Amino acid sequence: MGIEMSAEEFEELVDRAIAQIPAPLLARVENCVLVIEDDSPDGEPELFGYYDGIPLSERDSWYSGVLPDRIVIFRRPILQECESHEEVIDEVRITVWHEVAHFFGIEDDQLHDWGYG
Repeated sequence: MGIEMSAEEFEELVDRAIAQIPAPLLARVENCVLVIEDDSPDGEPELFGYYDGIPLSERDSWYSGVLPDRIVIFRRPILQECESHEEVIDEVRITVWHEVAHFFGIEDDQLHDWGYG
């Protein structure tokens, strides 16, 4: 199982997924960087990405001068799980949107209900 894809092509899919986020939402994503790494920590094959930071819903007047939040997308676990180029496109979009949703404070159970689990 799995598919081969260059790091550059994968990055293009991540960029495309970001571009599909509605502009009014994307404009609210501040002090957050998105990075692509080859493998997840400890080689967890089922972890496609994660959000590390303080969700927008929890930020208050104290929130200033902090390091940027991070959204990390893991390339190899996604490619190993998918069997076609189309599946990779779908999984990248779902994973990117899932992690961006965490930036806004949306929890996993709600994302699963919406099909972004």
